[in-house]
Amino acid sequence: MERQEPRQITDAKVLAAVSHPLRRRLMDALRVYGPATASVLAEHTGQSVANVSHHLRVLGTAELIEEAPELARDRRERWWRLVAPSLRWSTADFNEDPVSAAVATAAESLNLDHHVAMVRAWYAAGEEERAAWDNAPFSTDKWLRLTPQELHRFEAELLELVNRWAGRDVPDDGARRDPVFFFAFGVPGRP
Repeated sequence: MERQEPRQITDAKVLAAVSHPLRRRLMDALRVYGPATASVLAEHTGQSVANVSHHLRVLGTAELIEEAPELARDRRERWWRLVAPSLRWSTADFNEDPVSAAVATAAESLNLDHHVAMVRAWYAAGEEERAAWDNAPFSTDKWLRLTPQELHRFEAELLELVNRWAGRDVPDDGARRDPVFFFAFGVPGRP
C-alpha cells in the first residue's frame, strides 16, 4: 500500500534507478494517473510496452513501485503503483563514498533537468493549448535573506500549502482539471 510520507532515499542504487529519465516519467505518470499496467504507461509515455516493462522491473527491484495484484482482471495482467507519494534525498547522505556522492550529484542535476524540461514543454505548447489556460501558469522568483533555520521554516510552510492543494477533495463540478506541474527551489545564491 502507498505510504503517506515521502520516502527518504539513502541508497545510491535506488537513487540511480529513479534518476533515469524514463523511469522518472513512469513514476510521474503513476503519481498523476494512479496505478497502471505497462500498456497504459506505454501510451502515456510514447514508449514500447517491452521498454516500459523493463523499467518497471527496475523500479520494482528498487522498491519504488510495487505490484497491485488486486487490480488485475486475470493472472497475466500486471498492475503497478507507487510505494510512496514522493521521494526525498540529500546529497549529504552520500558523502561517505565518492561513487555514491557522484551518483547523488548526477541525480540532482538530472532532477533539475527534468523540472526545467517540464516548464520548457509548456512554453513550447501551441497557442490553442496556452490560450485555454488564460494566463494562469506563472513563474516567480524572489531574493530572500535567510538563515538555514529560516529556510527550513520557509520550506515547511510552502510544503504545507502545496500538500493542502495536492490532497484536497477535488470538487465534482464538471470542470476539467488537467495535471499541473509545480516546482520550487530555495537555494543560496549570488546576484
